[in-house]
Amino acid sequence: MDSRIPRRTGVLAAALGAALLVPTAVAAVPAAAATPAVSCTSAKAGLAVKLQKDITAALANRKGTVALGVYDRGTNTTCTLRATSSYDSASTVKVTVLATLLWDAKKHNRYLTSTETKLATAMITKSDNAATSTLWKQLGLTKIKGFLSAAGMTKTVPGTGGYWGLTQENVTDEQKLLKLVTAKNSVLSDNSRAYILKLMGEVISAQRWGTPAGAPATVAVHVKNGWLQRATHGWRVHSLGTFDGAGHDYMMSVLTQDNATMDYGVTTIQNVAKVIHKDLVPTTTATKVYVPTSRPSEAFVAVPPQG
Repeated sequence: MDSRIPRRTGVLAAALGAALLVPTAVAAVPAAAATPAVSCTSAKAGLAVKLQKDITAALANRKGTVALGVYDRGTNTTCTLRATSSYDSASTVKVTVLATLLWDAKKHNRYLTSTETKLATAMITKSDNAATSTLWKQLGLTKIKGFLSAAGMTKTVPGTGGYWGLTQENVTDEQKLLKLVTAKNSVLSDNSRAYILKLMGEVISAQRWGTPAGAPATVAVHVKNGWLQRATHGWRVHSLGTFDGAGHDYMMSVLTQDNATMDYGVTTIQNVAKVIHKDLVPTTTATKVYVPTSRPSEAFVAVPPQG
């Protein structure tokens, strides 16, 4: 926890990223099934083999279930693991909510209102649940499904009854979303993409863990995390990140569940992120890399049904 953040504030901030927290006894986390092989391809000689080896090593002996997607435009490199497995989205769905809001505004040839701008900022930079619920209700499932269809995110299923944090998502669709956010396309305008990246680049320090870990100082970091504890599959801990600068342009989505604690899931994600950054952007020992300044608190508060 950042020493500049009062403990009570830090605890509440940590709680904000969970979209739905069930205040009931948590069952024992089941042992994860055997890990399928990490699959990588690349136009750069030797890179796919190195990534596959290093990611596999980073996950060795880690409990829990991990899905990941990596894409580097410059070398046309892709890595996947459990890319089609569905997970409760927790707060990572907030990027989809913002994208839907901007997509819909573009369709109606309008700017966001001052209220929408305030809500969007709180939703992404602080992972504010109340702001998300307001925007989710305003948009409605029809518009959200409309955006998912336009984005080709065919396996993402919005949560019903206002429970946006129970949206079902997979790595394949999250990578599609990050690709739309980071390159010109017909779904999101250039201004919309820039706005999403701006907010993801301004996430508060207490929530900048996960995929940014180990990123070199030469790239800009954009992140959105999600965390959620339920009675089955323990903690879901997820991290979406895009990174660009100094000739590099890459992204990663890491979704995890069956974590005994939130911190355990964070560590698993960061172990993987560090080797991915190292392999995609080789650095010298003198190169400064991003180190999260705080560890998320495992304390949480119950969030009432979304609305």
